[in-house]
Amino acid sequence: MNMSDTTSSANRNEFVLKRQADDKPFAADAKTSYTLPARFYTSDDCFELEKEAIFYKTWHYAGHVSQLAEPRSYLTTSIHEQNIFLARGIDDKIRAFYNVCAHRGHELLQGSGRKTVITCPYHAWSFDFEGKLLAARNSENVKGFNKCDFSLKEVRLEEFCGLLLVNLDPDAQPFREQFNGLEDEIKSYLPNADSLAFAQRDTYEVEANWKVLIDNFLECYHCAPAHHDFVDLVDMNSYRTITHKRYSSQCAAAPRTTNSKAFSFKPGDVDFGYAGFFVWPNFTIWIYPGEPNLSVLQMNPSGSGTTIEYQDWFTPGGELTDQLSEAIKYQIDVLQPEDIGLCESVQKGLQSRGYNQGRFIVDEGLTELSEHAVHHFQSMVADALGAKLED
Repeated sequence: MNMSDTTSSANRNEFVLKRQADDKPFAADAKTSYTLPARFYTSDDCFELEKEAIFYKTWHYAGHVSQLAEPRSYLTTSIHEQNIFLARGIDDKIRAFYNVCAHRGHELLQGSGRKTVITCPYHAWSFDFEGKLLAARNSENVKGFNKCDFSLKEVRLEEFCGLLLVNLDPDAQPFREQFNGLEDEIKSYLPNADSLAFAQRDTYEVEANWKVLIDNFLECYHCAPAHHDFVDLVDMNSYRTITHKRYSSQCAAAPRTTNSKAFSFKPGDVDFGYAGFFVWPNFTIWIYPGEPNLSVLQMNPSGSGTTIEYQDWFTPGGELTDQLSEAIKYQIDVLQPEDIGLCESVQKGLQSRGYNQGRFIVDEGLTELSEHAVHHFQSMVADALGAKLED
């Protein structure tokens, strides 16, 4: 990159991150603040900035312990261009590594499965599940070659309620410290969260910026107009969203009915209407009423205006009863299409010359109609990027 390219890039970044003449203030007080300017959702420069400032420094949902039940089993994931694999070693410990051969950089594994050893498809270098180089063809004839110099590079890994989380930042604060209180909240609704197993994954390709999807999850102002079956299931009078330092919870104290338009169920061990949690930066945890269940909906940005969503479902033994199948069918056939349609329309509107910012609807009681959690999320985005958008 030459000097003019560097200067041009710096100017583009400044345009994204600094308040422009037509911008209204994005304020610390949600009650008086305007939303983030539209360019934060449409700019390729912002998308590139987010990789290093957000995604390469935060905890990423990668999978579930039940998917690595056997020694030498593995699964793969990616954080933008950074490919990673997780594997259970013969010592029964789960580790995470960059998914790249130490020889010439070829990808080692794809998908998920089980192998005796990890062998690179390019030149057949082989590694064990602790990341050590086992064999490199013809290396015995190379002067000064030491296998210990070519171990795979490990990635930070933590387990939380059965979920496996990775972080590319070796100095990152531990997940449980960063999200203190989240585990207790989840287990107040689902005491046996740790004992569930992977049941299925559903994938959605969405023509919208990942932040549009998070914004949409974080408020129920749109629920009555857009989610008729959901508001038939959940008692919206008890629906409240509470923000914490790095996460937020949105829960309803009781179901409106056990025979809603969404799905029917019998009350479970803990009787509640719905429990949802946002975990910075890009995944959400859902617990529906009835038989024990938990799902993770992750919003993975694939471009400035595109996102791939994965929703993984976890149930006792990984089995799907009739009631759980009905709940999942409602999510796939009704709720997700409703939300995706809303978000894709918003993304189109964000590119309109007739729109730049809106106002947060935040009431004094922080009711089910309040958008304070959206402001909380957008504040974390602005802070991570170093944006200067206030007066």
